[in-house]
Amino acid sequence: MAAVLAWRVREGRSVVTLKKIVMPPAGMATGFSMFFFPIFRVPLLWGLAAFLIGAVIFAYPLLATTDLHRVDGVIRMKRSNAFFAVIVVLAVVRYLARGYVDTFLSLEQTGAVFYLLAFGMILRWRAKLFFAYRALTASPAIGTAALPEEAPGCD
Repeated sequence: MAAVLAWRVREGRSVVTLKKIVMPPAGMATGFSMFFFPIFRVPLLWGLAAFLIGAVIFAYPLLATTDLHRVDGVIRMKRSNAFFAVIVVLAVVRYLARGYVDTFLSLEQTGAVFYLLAFGMILRWRAKLFFAYRALTASPAIGTAALPEEAPGCD
């Protein structure tokens, strides 16, 4: 947990790029290969429910406490003071829920269900950041003048 928090602090100080937004869910998507093995498979409705719970419920605190803003011509992550508390609470809730779900499912299926929950959470959070990044890069930087368009007929 301490390593994750330290990584988040360091990440928050660096410039945000499109690659830094897209790579975590893209890298995490490789985890879907676990479903090639029958031991990890769960019923489709369970998997869909886990993904949606992650995307709707668990992603909400991340969405509410993270945003992007432009500073000195670069885009940086802006987190509220509650962000680290949200990370800790989400980890504790997932840990406790895992202990409960583990009584009904095998260890492998529990891992698969919580992978889908985490993937839904990360995918929605990073999608929000992606669209915020696109909006910030599409608009001219604050404090800089946009290039004037040429007047018609001026060659």
